[in-house]
Amino acid sequence: MQHIDISTDGRSGKVVDSSAAPVLKTGIPGLDNILGGGFPAQRLFLIEGEPGAGKTTLSMQFLLEGAARGEQGLYVTLSESAHELEVVARSHGWRLDGISVLDMESVPNLAEPEAQYTVFHPSEVELQDSVTAVLARAEEVKPVRVVLDSLTEMRLLARDSLRFRRQVMALKKFFAAQGATVLMLDDVSPRDAEMQLHSLVHGVIQLEQTVLTHGAERRRLRTTKLRGVRFHAGYHDFMIRTGGLEVFPRIRLGMTPSASVAGVESCGSSELDALLGGGLVRGASILVTGAPGTGKSVLTTQFALAAAERNHRTAVYLFDERLGTFLERANGLGMPVEKHIQSGHLVLTQLEPTEISPGEFTSRVLRNVHVDGVRMIVVDSLNGFTKAMEEENDLAIKIHELLSYLGGHGVTTLMTLAQRGIFGAPPDDATDISYLADGVILLRYFEARGEVCRAISAVKQRTENHERMIREFRIARGGFKLGEPLSEFQGVLTGVPTYTGGQAELMKNVQSGNR
Repeated sequence: MQHIDISTDGRSGKVVDSSAAPVLKTGIPGLDNILGGGFPAQRLFLIEGEPGAGKTTLSMQFLLEGAARGEQGLYVTLSESAHELEVVARSHGWRLDGISVLDMESVPNLAEPEAQYTVFHPSEVELQDSVTAVLARAEEVKPVRVVLDSLTEMRLLARDSLRFRRQVMALKKFFAAQGATVLMLDDVSPRDAEMQLHSLVHGVIQLEQTVLTHGAERRRLRTTKLRGVRFHAGYHDFMIRTGGLEVFPRIRLGMTPSASVAGVESCGSSELDALLGGGLVRGASILVTGAPGTGKSVLTTQFALAAAERNHRTAVYLFDERLGTFLERANGLGMPVEKHIQSGHLVLTQLEPTEISPGEFTSRVLRNVHVDGVRMIVVDSLNGFTKAMEEENDLAIKIHELLSYLGGHGVTTLMTLAQRGIFGAPPDDATDISYLADGVILLRYFEARGEVCRAISAVKQRTENHERMIREFRIARGGFKLGEPLSEFQGVLTGVPTYTGGQAELMKNVQSGNR
């Protein structure tokens, strides 16, 4: 996936002259974005995380990026063999050509039996031999980039925190004199505060992985320290795929819009335009909510087709419905979805909510906007998206950030949200995000003379000149067919309005009786 730069205000970190120190690209565009361009050169950095969090993959990408730029790299492995590293590299389609690998298992003195040590404890000799071997290889290859994997083994050999800290300081001084940039990998585990190395290093990146009750694990990273750099603070989602890490930087607001966002666009129906006070406000976020089966997906599809008819690209994300079902319904209603798919003005994407993180979804949307030129985003529905991510913290805030960003760039966003129960009970707190939207369209059932009908109303709109009446609607070929505004209702505020007017005022069946 192509990375989209979404950093903006730079309120995190310290402010320095950007030309003061060169940086080394990590080979991971999203991470470079978070770090303000990459790792500051000739510094020592700590990469922390539980086993399996992605530390080795990140560091290998760092060395491979250097090799692609003609920079010598050195990978010192204290816990894995060179063969195991080769296997990891091949799994990503990489070759370690141009990278020197020092496998500490191959150092002769470390493999000899303890019986030869008569005065010193074996660990004291092994630690010194390990450090000596690292320094000797570094003197030989003159690396620009170095990875030490991992500090856990060195800590065990040191046996006490003071000796371990002194060894790390010695390595830091040596590589600084060599002009090398060093990544030290360390497993996160409970230990004394005095064992922490944060005060010795120039920067710290923490990798985390969370196992959910259902679906794939979530991964995220955070830069907790980066001296003298404007870095993008906070948590950022990432994935490990074939080819390495893919990082999805969190949106930061405050960016100047790229174009004017003024204007109102037609919904493709004069009745719908009248309902919304003239049409859809460009850059607005519209929530279409109602009980299951009231026609939310049909309505948003009609809006998307109207945009496609104006040659505006629209991206539709399906979280609940299968792609085949969506196309079958559209074809049955005579809605020319496939024509616009072939022209490239309509893009349908079926997503599995349990397999995607909020950060990855945001990255997909921003790629649609900045790379594909999409002017309308449809999310169908928020129920599937939010329910699959109930274990995510501050999900509503993440949705707000996305809507604000899209609105600032003139992108109209349509979202569907199913209310609870067949008669549309209000959503629970976990899914009620109606307060985030610029406009809310409410679809609901009502009863008239023993017949269940459907009604539509605009209950919120940015322009404030929308209709406040309720209109009956039916679904026929082409989409929504609206009737005249109806005033003979009672019980509107209960959520299930009952029509008390005459039968003649209601709509007649449209075409084949579709409702």
